[in-house]
Parts: sequence; C-alpha cells; structure tokens
Amino acid sequence: MTRRLAQVAQKVGVSEATVSRVLNGKPGVSEATRQAVLTALDVLGYERPTQLRGERGRLVGLVLPELSNPIFPAFAEVLGGVLAQRGLVPVLCTQTPGGVQETDYVDLLLQQQVSGVVFAGGRYAQADASHDHYRLLAERRLPVVLINASVPGLGFPQVSCDDAVAAEQAWRHLASLGHERIGLVLGPGDHVPSQRKLAAARAVAAAGGRELPDDLVARAMYTLEGGQAATATLLERGVTGVICASDVIALGAVRAARRRGLGVPADLSVVGFDDSALMTCTSPPLSTVRQPIEAMGRAAVEMLVAQFGGRDVARDELLFEPELVVRESTGPAPR
Repeated sequence: MTRRLAQVAQKVGVSEATVSRVLNGKPGVSEATRQAVLTALDVLGYERPTQLRGERGRLVGLVLPELSNPIFPAFAEVLGGVLAQRGLVPVLCTQTPGGVQETDYVDLLLQQQVSGVVFAGGRYAQADASHDHYRLLAERRLPVVLINASVPGLGFPQVSCDDAVAAEQAWRHLASLGHERIGLVLGPGDHVPSQRKLAAARAVAAAGGRELPDDLVARAMYTLEGGQAATATLLERGVTGVICASDVIALGAVRAARRRGLGVPADLSVVGFDDSALMTCTSPPLSTVRQPIEAMGRAAVEMLVAQFGGRDVARDELLFEPELVVRESTGPAPR
C-alpha cells in the first residue's frame, strides 16, 4: 500500500496524504485532484477501491499519423501528461502502413464513447484526402481539437505553429549567410502546412528582389529517404542551401550531400523544422525552426476541456510563433 501511495503521488504531483484521502473517500480534496488520482490508479494498473470502481476516468483519443518521426512522440508526451493532470485518460492511436488507418480509429473511439479527440497531424492537413470521418465527429458534436494547419471548413478549434513565419525565418537566415540558390523540400502539393511554407518563402524572396522558381521546390514524403532523394535532385540544380519541412527530411538532405562527397555546411547549408529530439546530437547539429510543442499541447487540452464544460470555443486558428535555432548545419555560402 505504501509503495502504491508513493507511485500515485509522484505521478500526480501531490502528497501521499492527499492520495490516501482520495482512496478513503475523505473530504478536503478538489475534484480535479481527485480525478487525477483516480486516473493515475488506472494508468499505473492498480485497482480502484471497491467504493470507487463504478467511476471511470474519461477517455480522450489522441490520434497521431506515426511514431517514427520524433516530433509526434514529443506531442504525445506533452498531451498525455496534461490530460492526466486533468483526470483524463489518453487513448493513443497511431496509424501504420497497411494497417489501422485514421478512419478506423475514429470508428473505434466512437464505439468506446470517448469524451473527445485530439488530432496531431492527419488527413485534415491534406486537401485531396477524404474528410468524411471529421464531418461525422462534427455531426456527433464530439469535442475535437486539431494541431497544425488543416483544410478550411472543418469547423474545429485549431492550434498551429505559424508555418509562414517558420519559412520566413529559415529563408532570411540562409540569405543573411549569402545564399542565393535556396531550395525547399516540402511535403505533397495538397499538404496545407507545406503550401503555407511555400507561399511565405516566395513572398520573402520577392521582397528581397529574388525569385523562387518551381525547379527549386522539391516534394518528398516525411522520411529520411524522401529527403535524401529530393535533395539529390536540388543539388543537381545548383542549390547551396535547403529549407526542409521537417527535421527527418533535413537529415535526409545531409545524407544526400555526403553521398555526393559534399560537406555540410561547407557546400550545402540545411535547415530543418520541428527541433525534435536529438537534433543537437546529429553530425553536424541541425539548425532548425522549433515548434513550441509544450505551449501548443497545453493550449490544445485547454480548448478540449472547455468544450467538455459546454463553453463556446473560438473556431479561429490559434497561431504560435516558431523559433529559429541556429546550430552547425548552416554556414556562409560557398564561393
């Protein structure tokens, strides 16, 4: 019992005495803390006391497109922690190639009668994808929050990193280092965040009296291999700097340069996006644009919980400012 009290107290961030009061049904504990303690019992695999077994922690679906890209586990960690503090149990749903897809998870979550769903990346960002399952959630009036840019018209609250500002920061950084042949490696053409980055890059280039021609914009899947293949094409077209839509793509760009016997940043400067885990440990450490995932995750949960209480939540997109993080993968343009 003592070990259980200590583990639950540590999980929730309260004293063992507070946990004991909850388990014994004693007064003097707020409802939020009480729910957080009960949720911690569930998460840690402990049985609830007999008098509390009729209560069940509220479930919240957390739908991610993948876990191989480190930014998504980072979002899951932030969101899961904040949900648990609120007495909510996150149900992690991750898509797999050829396996369970986003539409399947929506059906499953509805069967489980979840209290709400947070999507951190998915088909809502793709203009050409089917969006029927989102409309089903809207018809059911289930609380939903989307993280990062979506197609217009879905009507859900949305928390996003400002893609336009991210592209502007990366472009100006490379331009300040003397780069004139700057390429972009983005996601598919129907991907809304990539569309925003491209529009912003073209605008900032034009403001500086330059152009960003189509042949310096490459498309890739969000994988290391995709980044490598796309960057190889841009290198043939003479770029000296490349801005990538994710850190994983950027690592592929570094590999493409090295496979050609080029140095980074001596011959090619590379900027990523996300500032995901271990980017300080790459060779060279990656210059990137950081998403403020902690603030975005907390805001997403706040929006979700507000909907639980029946409060009106603005459907406008809440934009968060990214931060350029300069490390060692960018340098002066080669002469």
